[in-house]
Amino acid sequence: MSAAVCVLKTRCFLRQLLPGLPAAMHRSYSLDVSAPLLRTQGYVDGRWISAASVFPVLDPATGQEIARVSDCGPAEAKQAVDAAYKAFHSWKQYTAKERSVLLRKWFELLTLHKDELAQLITFECWNFPSAMITRKVGAALAAGCTVVVKPAEDTPLSALALAELAEQAGIPAGVFNVVPCSRESTPSVGQVLCTDPLVAKISFTGSTATGKVLLKMAADTVKKVSMELGGHAPFIVFDSADLDKAVGGAMASKFRNSGQTCVCSNRFLVQSAVYDRFVEKLGQAMDAELRLGHGSEPDTTQGPLINARAAEKVLHQISDAVSRGAKVVKGGKRLDGSFMEPTLLADVTANMLCTKEETFGPLVPVIRFNTEEEALAVANATSVGLAGYFYSQDVSQIWRVAEALEVGMVGVNEGLLSTAEAAFGGVKESGLGREGSKYGIDEYLEVKYVCFGGLKP
Repeated sequence: MSAAVCVLKTRCFLRQLLPGLPAAMHRSYSLDVSAPLLRTQGYVDGRWISAASVFPVLDPATGQEIARVSDCGPAEAKQAVDAAYKAFHSWKQYTAKERSVLLRKWFELLTLHKDELAQLITFECWNFPSAMITRKVGAALAAGCTVVVKPAEDTPLSALALAELAEQAGIPAGVFNVVPCSRESTPSVGQVLCTDPLVAKISFTGSTATGKVLLKMAADTVKKVSMELGGHAPFIVFDSADLDKAVGGAMASKFRNSGQTCVCSNRFLVQSAVYDRFVEKLGQAMDAELRLGHGSEPDTTQGPLINARAAEKVLHQISDAVSRGAKVVKGGKRLDGSFMEPTLLADVTANMLCTKEETFGPLVPVIRFNTEEEALAVANATSVGLAGYFYSQDVSQIWRVAEALEVGMVGVNEGLLSTAEAAFGGVKESGLGREGSKYGIDEYLEVKYVCFGGLKP
């Protein structure tokens, strides 16, 4: 690569908190993180920088303000790009061994401070740092690129904590930069990162709609791009499936981070012969295993959604499904603040909103099907294709379905499929390129052909 790489993480929604959280969630929760890790300024060229204004970061469980963070704009973004470009010319000269030593120090510091980082993640309600450092930032820096990160409005503290640890690890100035900004500043900051000719690559995680905007901006300077966009994962249970394992996989795939990952199962398709038993067993598992509350409470398994608008989206999908004949088996209620009850819907059909768009919340809509062909037709009837899951004990069916599913990743009798060693990414409008594995490193490299001739012996 010949210049900086920009990594963008965007999950920006309008925030409107409702009054009157449930009694157990009215408590005031304190963020017990040491001062060096709780950073609120931007990090550019090895220095902590302030902006003309700040924006609040709120705990979505309570609505309480966690901190006020520098609201960086185009000027700060340009400073970060220039710093990354300048640093690239020395960083690319580091050997792979030298880079690995520094990245290992960074990783060891992250591990040392894992409890504090976990608190930041919990209060921001996101799984941001681990994914960023293992799949995006780590790959870019290992490949000899320099990086500018624009974290989401709701989650800047996690990225800034990573910057603090990068500084402690001795990552050279300008190699890793963080530009936090509010939702209002996002368009202007994003435009700088996507159009500046010094930026060689854009790597983005977020919605398909936003990814398309960034692709258009990056096209003018023909930047290399990686896009990890929306998902709408099918979870198929065939007659031959081990139902207990299928229920366990459904719980793991659907309810981690309260349903807020791009590979969470979104549409559950269950063959007729096992449909009723699957719904019954899944409902029992939800009762036994899910506990709603603040992430600081040790028995909590389900925290809030990222903000109130996200909860409203889930409620809207439930209301639409019920109006079209679906039955609420468990949950279904919107709680105060950003909380949403884990919800199980039966008698769902393919014409309902929850089967047409990504939910990003704790909703399980279960569709009945009769044949393998029918299940595949429903599963593939979408413009996105990130992950897909299915449960079957029929070996021939396993190979047929795994090949036929129009997704980039398939979990066969597995509800959790992400790992740093494997290629992560989708097809259709779910994105471009891959993260993780050797393919994730390749995304930050260029192929150069050199033809030698004319040398005298």
